[in-house]
Amino acid sequence: MSAPPVRWNTPTCPRPVADAPGAVLLYTAPMRFALRLLALGLAGWVFGLPLLLLGMASVAGQWNGLLPSHLTLEHLRNAAWGDQTLALGHSLATGVLATALAVLLGVWGALAARQAPVGIQRLVDALYLLPIAIPSVSIGLALLVAFSRPPLLLNGTIAMVILAHVVLVTAYAYASAKAGLTRMPAGLEDMAGSLGATPRLVLLRITLPLLRPHLLAAAALGFSLSMGELGATIMLYPPQWVTAPVDVFALTDRGAVFSGAAVSVLLLGCTFGALLLLNRARRT
Repeated sequence: MSAPPVRWNTPTCPRPVADAPGAVLLYTAPMRFALRLLALGLAGWVFGLPLLLLGMASVAGQWNGLLPSHLTLEHLRNAAWGDQTLALGHSLATGVLATALAVLLGVWGALAARQAPVGIQRLVDALYLLPIAIPSVSIGLALLVAFSRPPLLLNGTIAMVILAHVVLVTAYAYASAKAGLTRMPAGLEDMAGSLGATPRLVLLRITLPLLRPHLLAAAALGFSLSMGELGATIMLYPPQWVTAPVDVFALTDRGAVFSGAAVSVLLLGCTFGALLLLNRARRT
């Protein structure tokens, strides 16, 4: 005896997704190829083309037509070994210090808030994540108002720039650490404590090693954001601490677009290299 025919679109046997109206077209090989080609084209047009033109501008000596009419390495040479080298060093130092402090503060806040009542957790979330919703120039203005009078007089100091970057980056470190804590196996730390491990040992041997991939991801994101930060920095930087984004803005404002492009290419290279190192450390 043959089995009774299957009746689709019933509560116990819904219609397969591929048989839904119009879905068959999306599952054909030509349509999938077309969608992938469209996605690659949009990504290349939105992301690849501007970066390509930026690289071309960094080696352009003159650009009057569709392509540069004269190529030179002078702009890159000046950016790497000339006046702009100091600005790149300032950006690297600011990014490393701000990222380290932000990760420390983010982990501290996530660890301190996870055992607190729900109301306290929401308050801590709001305090840490609020800088994401505020324009960076507004954060720079707030810091300028808050720390321009004694006893906390930081206006015109390098610490003011680093503080601004820490405020902007800490939110991402906190969110990443909190996500890592929620994915941690339940009861693992309590089990270690019941076996005689001290809270300090549990933190160093269990909690932080399990959070390591999340902290490295937060460090990568925070460092890249710090390297490209302009809005708050341009309001707070002292004359002796010009960062690379501020230098790029100043060069293009004076009409030296090719020199600004060269600094941007080196800044992009430094950021990309640091991200590769952090990604390798995350996988080991």
